[in-house]
Amino acid sequence: MKRSILLLILSLMVPFAMGQEGARNAAPKPGAQTVPNAATKSIQPGGNAPTMAPNSATEYPLGPGDIVKITVYNNPDLTTEAQVSESGTINFPLLGDIKLGGLSKVAAENMLSRELVKRKFLNTAQVNVLVTNYRALQASVLGEVKAPGKFTIFPQSTITDLLAQAGGITPEGSRIVTLVQQTADGKQVSREIDLDSVLASGEVGANLPVKNNDIIYVTKAPMFYIYGEVRKPGAYRLEPNMTVQQALSVGGGLTVRGTERGLKINRKQAGGTVTTINANAATVLKENDVVTVAESWF
Repeated sequence: MKRSILLLILSLMVPFAMGQEGARNAAPKPGAQTVPNAATKSIQPGGNAPTMAPNSATEYPLGPGDIVKITVYNNPDLTTEAQVSESGTINFPLLGDIKLGGLSKVAAENMLSRELVKRKFLNTAQVNVLVTNYRALQASVLGEVKAPGKFTIFPQSTITDLLAQAGGITPEGSRIVTLVQQTADGKQVSREIDLDSVLASGEVGANLPVKNNDIIYVTKAPMFYIYGEVRKPGAYRLEPNMTVQQALSVGGGLTVRGTERGLKINRKQAGGTVTTINANAATVLKENDVVTVAESWF
C-alpha cells in the first residue's frame, strides 16, 4: 500500500518538474536581447519612421516653387511643410531660414541632420525630405510631331514620355531625334538618339531623362524617290540599308512594261552635283536618291 502511494506521488511530481524546467529554458537569460515578432512590431507613439524616396527623385535638385514635407524621426513637433522660396530657402523650426535650393533630396536630408546636431538641438537627427509638389518644369518638343509645344516634365520624365505627350512622331518624322541640353556653364550641347535602338535594347538607361528647358527636335525622315515603270511612283521613307529591290516593293512593284534591267540612280554628291549611276536590285540607296525604272522593249 505504501509503495503504491509513493509511486503515485512520484508520477505527479515528474510532469510538474519538467514543466518548471521548460519555463526556465523559455525565459530570457539576464542581459539577453529579445527579438520582437515582426507582425507585432510597432513604432513608439509620436515617432515617424524614416521612409525612402523614389530613386527617380533622388538626384532631383530642389528649387523655387517646390513644396517639401520634412519630418524628423521621433520629433513630430519639427514636422514642416513649406514651399521653397525664390531665393531657394525655407523656414524650418529651430534653424530659421535655411537654403535647400540646388540640393538633392539626400543632400538636403544630410544638411538638415548635420545642422540640428551641430547647433546642439538634437543629439542625433534622422531627417526625411519628401517633395509633395514639384515646380513647373518644362521641355520643348519641336519638328515632326503631331502636337509640338512646351510640356510639363517631372524628375522621371524621359524622351519617349515627352514624345508621347506631343502626340507621337508624324509619318514623315525620323526615328532618330536630337536632344538639346544646356550645360552648367550655359553652353548648349546636342546628341542624336536612335529611338529604335532605345526601345529594342529595353535598357532603362538608354531612354534618356529630360531636364528643365531641354529641347527635343524631330527632323524629317530621310527620303528616296522612285519614278518610271512602277505602280506607285513617288517619294518614300528611306529605311536603314534599304536596297533598290526593297524600293521597288515599296513603289508597288514593276508595271507590265517595267524591267529591272537598266536601273538608274541619280545621286547628289557633296558638292551639289548630280551623278547618274547604274544600279541593280542589291544596290544600297542613300538619302535623296532618285531611282528610275526603265521600260522593257521585249
